Amino acid sequence: MFKKLVFPAVLLCAGTSHADEGQWQPHQLPQLKTELKRIGIEIPAEKLADLSRHPMSAIVSLGGCSASFVSDAGLVVTNHHCAYGAIQRNSTPEHNYIANGYLAKTRAEELPGGPNTLVYVTDKVENVSARVLGAVKPAMTGRQRHEAVEAAIKSLIAECETDKMYRCSVPAFHRGLEYYRIRQMMIRDVRLVYAPADMIGNFGGDIDNYEWPRHDGDYSFLRAYVGKDGRPADPSPDNVPYHSKDFLVVSAEGLKNGDPILLAGYPGRTSRYKLPSEIRDARDVAYPAKVAEIQADLDVIAAATKGSAADEVRYASVAKGLNNVMKKTQGLLDGFARKDIAAIKDVQDAQFRAWYAAQPKVSKTLLAELDAAIAADIALSNEEFGLYVATNSDLLKSARTLYRLALEGRKPDGEREPGYQQRDLAFIKARLTRLEQSYVGAVDQARYVASLQRYARLPAAMHAQGVDALLPAVDAVPALYQHSQLGDTATRLGWLGKDAAAIAASDDAFLKLAIKLNDVVTALEERRKEVDGNLERVIPQYMQAVIAWKQSQGKPVYPDANSTLRVTYGTVSPYSPKDGVTKGPFTTVEGIVEKHTGKEPFNAPAKLLEAIKAKRYGQFKDPVLGTVPVDFLTSADTTGGNSGSAVMNRRGELVGLNFDSTYESITKDWYFDRDITRAIHMDIRYMLWVMKEVDHADNLLQEMHIKYPKQ
Repeated sequence: MFKKLVFPAVLLCAGTSHADEGQWQPHQLPQLKTELKRIGIEIPAEKLADLSRHPMSAIVSLGGCSASFVSDAGLVVTNHHCAYGAIQRNSTPEHNYIANGYLAKTRAEELPGGPNTLVYVTDKVENVSARVLGAVKPAMTGRQRHEAVEAAIKSLIAECETDKMYRCSVPAFHRGLEYYRIRQMMIRDVRLVYAPADMIGNFGGDIDNYEWPRHDGDYSFLRAYVGKDGRPADPSPDNVPYHSKDFLVVSAEGLKNGDPILLAGYPGRTSRYKLPSEIRDARDVAYPAKVAEIQADLDVIAAATKGSAADEVRYASVAKGLNNVMKKTQGLLDGFARKDIAAIKDVQDAQFRAWYAAQPKVSKTLLAELDAAIAADIALSNEEFGLYVATNSDLLKSARTLYRLALEGRKPDGEREPGYQQRDLAFIKARLTRLEQSYVGAVDQARYVASLQRYARLPAAMHAQGVDALLPAVDAVPALYQHSQLGDTATRLGWLGKDAAAIAASDDAFLKLAIKLNDVVTALEERRKEVDGNLERVIPQYMQAVIAWKQSQGKPVYPDANSTLRVTYGTVSPYSPKDGVTKGPFTTVEGIVEKHTGKEPFNAPAKLLEAIKAKRYGQFKDPVLGTVPVDFLTSADTTGGNSGSAVMNRRGELVGLNFDSTYESITKDWYFDRDITRAIHMDIRYMLWVMKEVDHADNLLQEMHIKYPKQ
């Protein structure tokens, strides 16, 4: 029944979308032209859909965060927390760039971002659904189906990556209904140019995370370098700045309440189309366990690094990442408690099932198969979480990676598991190398001991089959670290490329443990393939029906976020989190003075406070606010991964950087509530003002094309 509706439905529904909701694929934007024009966007929708034209050609990914080019010399602006790994990598107790910030006055002073700091420039997106699904046969088991899809994807990627300047991927959209091949130029020589002091870039710290009002100058600058031939190259002093064909004009003209904005970036994951049973599992089981695990791990890290400045620096980025995930997960739990999203979804699900039952010639078993597949997925996910807790040691993770890589190396490249092919070797090496900046043996040992203790207390359903008998006793953990050399970077990297027999002959304690665990971990992965294959068979049929149902109601149909390039839109908007309280939409530098206590995390730099008190606002003074704005709110639809996303005005000029959302908005990953969902952005005027008045980053101000307000 739905076969002819699938692809048109994704587009046709868009024209009647609800304002602000939706993380749209660029090619869908022409269907939104009426809505974009209504809110005041002046850029033609067809231009926004073209990845080769401004402004979309200036939007890039950092592989977990978003960013944009702001000069033709590869200068990239993103969030401070997105560049945190590069900042931490170059920091020492003597030169603590986290605390004090860093500014390269010349290109020669720009610091290496490290192997994990990459810039991805998307230049081609093509629908390859027919090629991915062409090998699937109705009689296949779940595992067979999954492997057929996986093989097709690997073939499509290999075909795309014949030119080694590109990194390609084939993500699923609408939970496996569609597949698009994404081609990106991957620039791997990326350098740290400028980061403000942590007291500016992370003002308010974890206390203010996801809160409003905010006063956070969450920005940093990187620069992309390539070989002299203009192609991506390994880091080298001979490389030159990447010539970015397009870049965003930076506008200091500012916004006011009600102004329209466009936001472009790479949102991570949303779950808007999940079923009530999936929501209840997240709310009642998965998220509470995740919060408890992360908090316990953070407590161990804090205790183990206390009193050592060097150890604190080494684990700063690890702790920051864990804190961010934990607060978001806790926010999701609080959001579920505040609004019963599962009950809302129950009503929607019942309406859908009633509509579906009334349609002619539809499968009578689809919904029962769907419920069974989801139940199996939830049960297996519990075991996978338990395995994560039971193996939470950086040395064990490294050993498992090395041994698995050796086993996969026996196979032809096209038959290896994703993540262990030739194309993945540089990433594996980067992860193993990165440990040099974020590992201390005593800290890792303390984390692993505590993790094993927590694992023992998990419910039986979270104990992966066959794992318990293979784990070390808690009192045996110190001996593992005493009899392993994997904590040494040269030794760790030396195992790359060794065959499985050589690793099996090693007396390294963690390599021996990895070998011991391999069979049960592989068995768990095989079960995952069966479960995923069944999901990939039944959920696309379900999504096909949901799209047709939503189309019949004129409701928005856009894919869940999956780390691919998306565009959302909205307006500068206050909100009311509860009765009698209205917040936003702007904060100002005076709020920094009000929050300043002289103690972390509300310890603003003296030179910043001096500039505020002297009211040296110049051309960055907002005519309505009478001062410099710091952060602002919009109704844009964002999620994790949108950090660093360009916030553009009606003409496509950069006016802000997305970095957060309000605490009340966190549940938007599951359910979009337009009345309270607000994204938090740093006002670009605050960034420019700090650069001029506080950090004197005149070289960068001169490099960017800045549009100042008319005097």
